[in-house]
Amino acid sequence: MSDNVWGYRETSAWAAGTDLTGYKVEAVDGSIGKVDKHSDEVGSSYLVVDTGPWIFGKEVLLPAGTVSRIDADERTIHVDRTKEQIKNAPEFDREKHLGDAGYNEELGTYYGTGAPFGGRPA
Repeated sequence: MSDNVWGYRETSAWAAGTDLTGYKVEAVDGSIGKVDKHSDEVGSSYLVVDTGPWIFGKEVLLPAGTVSRIDADERTIHVDRTKEQIKNAPEFDREKHLGDAGYNEELGTYYGTGAPFGGRPA
C-alpha cells in the first residue's frame, strides 16, 4: 500500500484548524468513542480516541489514514476499521508516542502500511 497512514485522505477533507476534540467516532460496525486529542500535522496526523466503557476506557491512537469521512454537521468522524480491529490495537501511550519512533512504526504496521510517522515503510 502506497498511501501514508499518517495523512488524511482527500475524501475526509475538512477545514484545517477545525477542533475535532469531542467528535464522535464511528467504526464501520458502530460507535467506538470520542476524540480526546488530534493532530493535523502533515505526515503525522492522528486521532486519540477515548473508547469509553465498551473496552474499559482504553485510549487508542488512530492514524489519520483510517479516517474515511468527517461529518462536521453531525460532529462525527467515520473510520474504515471495525470495532474489533480498534479494540485489538496497541493502547495509546503518550510517553512512547512522543519519544519512541518504534512505537509509531508499530502503530503504522498495525494499521496497514508499515510507515512510521512521516517515514518510509519499515
